[in-house]
Amino acid sequence: MSIVVGLLTANLVTPPKVIYITYLIAALDITWLFLQFSITPYLARRLGFDTIWFGYLQTTVGVIQLLGGPIYGRFADVFGARAALSVSCLASVVYFLLLAVADNTFMLFVHKLPAVFMHALPGAQMVVADLSENEKRADALGKLGLCFGIGMIAGSSLGGTLSTRFGEKFAASFAAVGSFVSLLLVLNFIPKQTKIHTVPESNKKGSSNSVFNLGEITRLMKFPGVAKTFTVKIISGLPAGIFQVMFSIIAINFFQLKAEQNGYLMAYFGIVQMVIQGAVIGRLTSRFSESSLMLLSVGISSLVGLAQAMMTNVFHFCLIVIPMMFSLSVFNVITDSMLTKSVSPSDTGTMLGLCASVQSLLRTVGPTIGGFLYEAYGVPSFGYIQCIINAAVFSFLLTTGGRSQPNRP
Repeated sequence: MSIVVGLLTANLVTPPKVIYITYLIAALDITWLFLQFSITPYLARRLGFDTIWFGYLQTTVGVIQLLGGPIYGRFADVFGARAALSVSCLASVVYFLLLAVADNTFMLFVHKLPAVFMHALPGAQMVVADLSENEKRADALGKLGLCFGIGMIAGSSLGGTLSTRFGEKFAASFAAVGSFVSLLLVLNFIPKQTKIHTVPESNKKGSSNSVFNLGEITRLMKFPGVAKTFTVKIISGLPAGIFQVMFSIIAINFFQLKAEQNGYLMAYFGIVQMVIQGAVIGRLTSRFSESSLMLLSVGISSLVGLAQAMMTNVFHFCLIVIPMMFSLSVFNVITDSMLTKSVSPSDTGTMLGLCASVQSLLRTVGPTIGGFLYEAYGVPSFGYIQCIINAAVFSFLLTTGGRSQPNRP
């Protein structure tokens, strides 16, 4: 504790201020990410990509970030949060500069390579997890969802405006400059080390400081309760992840939405998420246990799946979005909080890196599974599968008594 206090005092930055600045960095990163989403599809179409090749491009990003997530988390534990966030911001600068000069198919794939280091949101989660108290961690992590909503709205609007008025290259260059600003914020305001607790020497024996030591990464699954919670996170999150991956196609073909209408719907998503993660999750975590909230989110997710299977138009979907975003937000925040509390303080970064890889895994397998379901069984199949899988997970959690693990060692 004294080490962190000394570092923060030397930089004239208090832990709450560090957390607020971390929220700002996360919001900026999500803004540039969604700005890119308004550039890449149109650039890919102009370069002659069809739906299949665009799917390959998306799968490439998923695989790259799937491999990079755990290593990035391990890197943060070994070298500190500032080094990890700096690497992420620098990779974003290179990523957007390559996008700005991409003028052929090969370069469009090459510009995705820096994504292996682009994990600013997990990096922000690491800082917040390190500096927040156990009982307030879920609320603090939930506030990052508020940043996500802000970035989603700002990035989507800004990207469309800049691309339309000044072109795709200008928009990508603007995002590169924005990422450089984020890098400056990290270097000036984030302490080199944010771990509140130091690891006893006895615990360090036999461990390795190598970033690429897979044993140091996979050993976290041996902590009490981690394997169970992590498995639930993957299985319960898979149906919703597949639906999210396929949503752009569903919006165009099933809902018959135009680009402008789709933009409004995305903004609606962002607003709902901001309200839930900024004003609801904190109140829930202060009144109910994490195991109860995880059970609640899985149960609601099953009902949401049933509603999705029966929806017929975009108005129905707008009504479903509220419980859908509630279940997703609560589930992701609670499982991340539970997993970081289940491991030692020196391993929270690696654990959050593994959590980030779950989303990358869904983006990797989602297009293949989702494409098959959509072509063979239509949109209702996504809802029925989500209902059945989450009902099974709900029954499993109910019979096993939720979480059966102590707080972090």
